[in-house]
Amino acid sequence: MHITQLNRECLLHLFSFLDKNSRKSLAKTCHKLLEVFQDPLLWSLLNFHSPAELKKDNFLLGPALKYLSICWYSERVKVCNIEDWMKNSFQKDFCNRHENTVNDFLLEVCNRCPNLLSLTLSGCGHVTDDCILLLLKNCPNLKTLKLENCVRITDQTLEAVTLYGGSLETLHVDFCRNITQTGLERVREKCPSVMLRAERSANMIPDNKPEKKLMLEKASRKLVQL
Repeated sequence: MHITQLNRECLLHLFSFLDKNSRKSLAKTCHKLLEVFQDPLLWSLLNFHSPAELKKDNFLLGPALKYLSICWYSERVKVCNIEDWMKNSFQKDFCNRHENTVNDFLLEVCNRCPNLLSLTLSGCGHVTDDCILLLLKNCPNLKTLKLENCVRITDQTLEAVTLYGGSLETLHVDFCRNITQTGLERVREKCPSVMLRAERSANMIPDNKPEKKLMLEKASRKLVQL
């Protein structure tokens, strides 16, 4: 029996066991398998392991997407997480190549995937508060938001959660160094039903511009003298 003789349900089930590249390769073999590849039901779950994967054409974004994960575990993540004012020219060059990659992708998700239920971002050093705000507005059914090592995320994201995260049940903001204890307390006050976790976030050293850093050091020295 040839694979194309299987019904649509069986083909979708077979495709579900394949990774994105394998699905794309199989779809190129005939028109019927291409139709299966383009079926939105096949794309309710998407996992990405590097920003480069977001630019490929081996997946489909649509209203069927429920679970999205972009987790970048690499030594290169450390470069993106360095404060901008501390980066050398090589590091800035490296970051500029993919600075908007994740943000642009998430904007596409906002426009095409209103039924998203779960989003996990890890190591995405360029994701901004504005992007998460738009996501919360455009994906009103979002129940789980997990942010790990997303250094540009601040209390503005927490404020957006209190305003637009009506469906949220779980919120993680781990190792996000610009999150403060005040912001976390506000979420606990305004959204008591949300399971909030913030491992190390409020205890990490936040980004400070050099002039602010100097002012803090001077203030510390004065306190010591007193």
